[in-house]
Amino acid sequence: MASNATSFTSPLASAKLGAVAVPPQLEYVIDTISKASGWTIVFTLLAALVAWDQIKYVLNKGTIAGPSWKIPFIGPFLESIDPKFEEYYAKWLSGPLSCVSVFHKFVVIASTRDMARKVFNSPSYVKPCVVDVAHKLLGADNWVFLDGPAHVEFRKGLNGLFTRRALEIYLPGQEEVYNRYFKTFLDITKNAGGKPVPFMPHFREVITAVSCRSFVGHYISDEAVKKIADDYYLITAALELVNFPIILPYTKTWYGKKAADMVLAEFAKCAAKSKVRMAAGGEATCIMDAWVKQMIDSQKWREAVASGNTEGIEKPTQLLRDFTDYEISQTIFTFLFASQDATSSAATWLFQTMAQRPDVLDRVREENLKVRNGDIHASLNMEQLESMTYTRAVVRELLRYRPPVLMVPYLVKKPFPISEDYTVPKGSMVIPTTYMALRDPEVYPNPDYFDPERYYSGDAEVKGAKNYLVFGVGPHYCLGQQYAQLNLALFVGKASLLLDWKHHPTPLSEEIKVFATIFPKDDCPLTFEERKW
Repeated sequence: MASNATSFTSPLASAKLGAVAVPPQLEYVIDTISKASGWTIVFTLLAALVAWDQIKYVLNKGTIAGPSWKIPFIGPFLESIDPKFEEYYAKWLSGPLSCVSVFHKFVVIASTRDMARKVFNSPSYVKPCVVDVAHKLLGADNWVFLDGPAHVEFRKGLNGLFTRRALEIYLPGQEEVYNRYFKTFLDITKNAGGKPVPFMPHFREVITAVSCRSFVGHYISDEAVKKIADDYYLITAALELVNFPIILPYTKTWYGKKAADMVLAEFAKCAAKSKVRMAAGGEATCIMDAWVKQMIDSQKWREAVASGNTEGIEKPTQLLRDFTDYEISQTIFTFLFASQDATSSAATWLFQTMAQRPDVLDRVREENLKVRNGDIHASLNMEQLESMTYTRAVVRELLRYRPPVLMVPYLVKKPFPISEDYTVPKGSMVIPTTYMALRDPEVYPNPDYFDPERYYSGDAEVKGAKNYLVFGVGPHYCLGQQYAQLNLALFVGKASLLLDWKHHPTPLSEEIKVFATIFPKDDCPLTFEERKW
């Protein structure tokens, strides 16, 4: 066989480009590439990608404020791992619009009131996007990711869960949780030998407990609530504005996904129990019950219509389909997601600020004692809670003074002409901030001073109607804004009657730590004692 072998040489081996006529300039380029080493080609491609990354950034940036160039590919990712309020604030001050670029994402920051409101009120151009990993944690088919008519229709079915009548149903459960945790606060101080303890983690736990009680009632065990409170930190960490975009084992997003799956599983069990109880004619005591009851009433109405006899049956305000246990779980999880960090932040600052301002706390205590007719243990109904105008003004001002939600990310669906001379590119993120509108000195004189009189006897409610962006505006405004404010008023009002507390300031007490929301950098060291009357 070897003797029959023949050698074969390709006719192209000694030809440059065969019969193809090639300009001398191109021939030189091809010849250079053919002689280049692998590393030379790699570095050349890398240089081209770096150049394109810079060119794309500069083109997207246009005339708005921002770095003149970006760190190739990753941008300020390393800085964003440990976000600092001072850096955010400097960015807001740099101009009405500014930008950064992290990994593949170009981000435009809208700092002024009018720019922020334009983003909130432009659903045809933008939609809420949270962060990339949120779809994996909350579920890609979660209602919060719906857009346009589908979002509007789903939201209509939730409006009834936050009416005045519905909110009153949740009050007994909230009072029950606060009474239990006030005893825990006393035990924490006692076990620490009377020394101050950072209370931010404990406020997170009590807010988790009261949220779970309001959302899923007694269908969930105390042990499961404690587990959710402990692990929710992992979900918050996974949902930080800048994070690694894919889930890898033992990363923040991996731990966050495991925690989210646990919460969804617990809430799905609660949904199944609620369906059984509501179908048996049970009384609604939580948000989940109220929603399931709406589904049952809707089904009864449809059956009555189908039978041709609707006599004695009241048509529900909003007809709902039957949702699966998992769909109910997903939706309730979004309520926890929306409330947990923000309310924990507000509660922490509220207790710190009340300790620093005994004059304000005394007035809160006086009002709460009066509305309870001198009985410090009396429960409140909705009418009594709403009548406490000073306590509610304190909460309102606290949310202005230390707004829990600094920024709300949106995805740009199509080129967005946000101003006369700048259009946000499609696919970018645009992030309105609430902070600067709430610190406008023309609307809020001496804006860095905590002053409940702005909302009690002043004109801040009217004058600042367009500035109070704490709960957003537009089609995605916060459904639970009244629930959140009344809950905080109940919390601090009951505490004022049953507890005395002292803040132990440190050099970091007034410095702001950013962790999804904002907290004091020292985590609010407090001591509690039972109030003696």
